[in-house]
Amino acid sequence: MSSSVPGFAELLGQCDRSAVHLELRDCYAPTDRFEAWKRGERINWVDRESWWHPYDQLIADTVARGVSIRRARVVSEPVSEYIRWEHYVTHANITAGEEVRWMPRRRATDIPLPGNDFWLFDGALLRVHHFSGDGVVVEDEITADPATVKLCSTAFEAVWERATPHHLYKI
Repeated sequence: MSSSVPGFAELLGQCDRSAVHLELRDCYAPTDRFEAWKRGERINWVDRESWWHPYDQLIADTVARGVSIRRARVVSEPVSEYIRWEHYVTHANITAGEEVRWMPRRRATDIPLPGNDFWLFDGALLRVHHFSGDGVVVEDEITADPATVKLCSTAFEAVWERATPHHLYKI
């Protein structure tokens, strides 16, 4: 990541109203948690201390300040193994205060979508994620270009309107 790009926590800390995240990939770089899940290990959701991470706390603190955090995922169906795992661990996102929705990719044909995942802060500042082919973050980019912000904001809202809330989306 470029050193000129502010950290996620800093950007979220500057947020006053909203942060939205659009995810477009069916697979990201595997993590230890994903590999453990593939081996059959499951999270004890009752024991929050065992799975609660600094990210979860950051989200919870931000939501407590009155910032709305929404995440929309556009996924191919049938879903990949990685997406099945993401659906499972989304319990942590929801517990932290995010609203999460899922939309089958087949429903996105008429939506102009950006080529990359992004976070949009207060409808004005974008943090764009650039990934390698195998899902590793190569670089993040910050932009406030009005045309790019408008495209991403419009795309997110169109996906959000069509997407299924997490608790109703069945894998």
